[in-house]
Amino acid sequence: MKNLSLLWIFVLLLSCAGKEENKKERPSADPGQKTMVKNDSADSPVAQITEVKKDSLNEVMPEDDILFNGKLKRYFSLTDFEKIFGKADSIKLMSEEAPCTYIFENPDGSKDMNDQYLYKNGSRFENTKDKVAVDEFRFINGNYILYKGIKIDAKTTINDLKPIFPNAIRNIGTLDVYGEGKFQVIQLREDSEGISDGHLNLFFKNNRICFMHWWFPC
Repeated sequence: MKNLSLLWIFVLLLSCAGKEENKKERPSADPGQKTMVKNDSADSPVAQITEVKKDSLNEVMPEDDILFNGKLKRYFSLTDFEKIFGKADSIKLMSEEAPCTYIFENPDGSKDMNDQYLYKNGSRFENTKDKVAVDEFRFINGNYILYKGIKIDAKTTINDLKPIFPNAIRNIGTLDVYGEGKFQVIQLREDSEGISDGHLNLFFKNNRICFMHWWFPC
């Protein structure tokens, strides 16, 4: 009986020692220790996609930053047209061409049947009364533009414009122009707010710029 009592006491001591050892091995939370949680919101897929979409938009080419032949903005008088470009090579009523949009529309959306296209050195200008606007501009016979002080002329290549319009150049496409064949084309937005639903197309052939044209949907 004495031996059985001693054995029972020995088992109890072993059990208590095991519990004490478990307490030592279990890590205790330090009340003064802060749990650091990494905030990966900046690196999240949603944030990255949003940023990519924003950065991948084609660039804006505001008409106010363009000077045709280094002198005229997009809108000018008939007198200035003849002073800078000379007399028109040919004139055609716009009603005969029947474009779906006019640059000079009346406030009520109607169109003046006397509005006309002025053609000069391949370029096309819209004319109403004494007002003229550039519709399509050809980089021939010395024609050029200054864009924010940078000269763009018939010698300008796609690579020359890459630092100015990197996204538009990356998204360059191909367009078949009736009677002229295929051109490489970049599209530039008219404003950064997306107010205009039109855009400005720059056309290239053999890697060099040929002409620019303002496009609007019907």
